[in-house]
Amino acid sequence: MKLAFIGLGVMGYPMAGHLQQAGHDVTVYNRTSSKAEAWVKEYHGAMATTPAAAATGASIAFICVGNDDDVRSVVLGDEGVMAGLRAGASIVDHTTASAELARDLANAAATAGIGFLDAPVSGGQAGAENGALTIMVGGEAETFTDAEPVLQCYARCARLLGPCGSGQLAKMVNQICIAGVVQGLAEALEFSEQAGLDSAGVVEVISQGAAQSWQMENRYQTMLAGEYEHGFAVDWMRKDLGMVLAEAGRLGLDLPVTELVDSYYADVQTMGGGRWDTSSLFARMRQRSK
Repeated sequence: MKLAFIGLGVMGYPMAGHLQQAGHDVTVYNRTSSKAEAWVKEYHGAMATTPAAAATGASIAFICVGNDDDVRSVVLGDEGVMAGLRAGASIVDHTTASAELARDLANAAATAGIGFLDAPVSGGQAGAENGALTIMVGGEAETFTDAEPVLQCYARCARLLGPCGSGQLAKMVNQICIAGVVQGLAEALEFSEQAGLDSAGVVEVISQGAAQSWQMENRYQTMLAGEYEHGFAVDWMRKDLGMVLAEAGRLGLDLPVTELVDSYYADVQTMGGGRWDTSSLFARMRQRSK
């Protein structure tokens, strides 16, 4: 299948690679062309100088960029993805963005006879590199059915959860859960350290019971070592939690734990940790315990 992939960050770069390695004909676009050149050298696909050129002739155009404004800039306009796609093609947006944007783009795409799926992912850089991402999808069933076999090139789970916007709302649920779990783990490790326990040993035991979580199993060792270069950055988490809290406001919901953890991530940014991974809440705990 001829495919386009727009955005070659830490997630998009390996995701596009999985598509090419699966035998698809992939053309990539990245704002920084040197990244696209490196991708072509590694995976032997093609590159284009505009999103529209990358999408020309493609059956599906995948997008994985930073935020709502980035998505708009690569989808809309004379050089955007929609300008290059023919009627009957589809856009799959893997960016974690707002549900409102997903609905707006779905309407614009439908006017042009183009399918649209909002399909944010979870699993981090390691999941992208290993082809083991979880994909939360919103859109029409027919569009999802056509795209699902291609999504399986880098997914361990891809599920349609409702109409356009549902994927982004599900990703918000995901981020609410992660925020609370990471803060709980940070507090637990700091309690263990201050109590004089063998924290690694404690985690090895409790991770076999009801306290187990992905964060516990995959981050406790790096947290105890003070290493925070292993995944999703605090700056991006705050962007996501901002969308969560805005959506909660529209729904009339109070999310006190999420609000609190978001403020703690703001503290981490003040410490200079905006590019640290989300487990750096433990660094904040350690600083406050000194």
